[in-house]
Amino acid sequence: MNLLQLTHKFPYPLKDGGAIAVTYLAKAYAALGHEVTLLSMNTSKHWFDVDTLPPDVNHYKDIHTVYVENHIRPVPALRNLLFSRKSYHVERFENEAFAQKLAELLQNESYDVVQLESIFLAPYLPVIRQYAPQAKAVLRAHNVEHEIWERVADNAQLLKKWYLNQITPRLKKYELEQINHCDLVVGITRRDVERFQQMGLTRPATVCPIGLDCRDYRPDPSSFERPLSLSFIGSLDWMPNQEGLRWFLDQVWLPLLAPRFPELSFHIAGRTAPAWIRELQLERVFFHGEVPSAPNFINQHSVMAVPLLSGGGMRAKILEGMAVGKVVLSTSLGMEGIDASHQHDCLLADTPEAWLQAIQYCYDAGPALAQMGAHAREFCEREFDNERLARRLVERLGEKL
Repeated sequence: MNLLQLTHKFPYPLKDGGAIAVTYLAKAYAALGHEVTLLSMNTSKHWFDVDTLPPDVNHYKDIHTVYVENHIRPVPALRNLLFSRKSYHVERFENEAFAQKLAELLQNESYDVVQLESIFLAPYLPVIRQYAPQAKAVLRAHNVEHEIWERVADNAQLLKKWYLNQITPRLKKYELEQINHCDLVVGITRRDVERFQQMGLTRPATVCPIGLDCRDYRPDPSSFERPLSLSFIGSLDWMPNQEGLRWFLDQVWLPLLAPRFPELSFHIAGRTAPAWIRELQLERVFFHGEVPSAPNFINQHSVMAVPLLSGGGMRAKILEGMAVGKVVLSTSLGMEGIDASHQHDCLLADTPEAWLQAIQYCYDAGPALAQMGAHAREFCEREFDNERLARRLVERLGEKL
């Protein structure tokens, strides 16, 4: 097959779930003998110098980028709220230069599949239909996007809650309209596909989770020989990550973990952190900023904390934690799409008291904690191998839809 992959931000470096999901599927397509071309927005918010790509990023036949200004700005956001019925979430990614480049590629080469990596690329479906009517337009939905913002609104302060409650229904309406304009919807989790179908999806759909090549991840068992420590890593401009961190620090760390476990430390890493995270002055809480390698950072600590209260899809960082053989301690919502077993492959905790009990379990487990990390690695290898998942998706793409 000849595939054209569209992304709304450049999928490198591999420091967020979207980049990991896009890259490992493209790598698997190429390993299976298919040709993949990338057309990516290179946005002001997540700009990357493509000339610095390392030589081993060689799974694409061609790479094309278009600069897009997509920062959230107060005046356009207010203008959209007052004078438009369009989704501001989507409007930020509408770009004429990107549409023109897409049209050029579609006219110059015949593609079997045009794969849209996110609902934010749905504005370009008419271009695909006009210039490549023979191609299958496939939406790979990394999340049920409007649900993320509904969950954030549920936990937000009054003014933010009001604003999100005004704009999120527009995103929901747009999302429902567009999923039925695609030839195939590929959900990251079964739960997401079922949610789309409940909303009114009538087009064919399938599930293809995020995959990894675990050979790229090397466990370091020595972390279990050092004093217990917790790590958190994620994009710190993403509201669900900020929300989860604030809850963890206020409701779990300060009142429970810090006083109960005087040797325990908590280490935070991630890019584009707001001032309140950068300036944290809490004993045994360390902010490392953007780290060169997420797996290396995760590998330094025996337990990976994922205190998410909102969000959607799958957390690729959890898979990375499992791939390096660490114990993942997460809320149930954080583990959506990853059917790991509590106290065998991972630990689950949804209340502050449950987090306290989970950390006590880690201290009491002794050598069994390292064994749980080994089980996590085996689970990731078994369930989330990128080539196996891509092979299954290719079979679905080859069917008459």
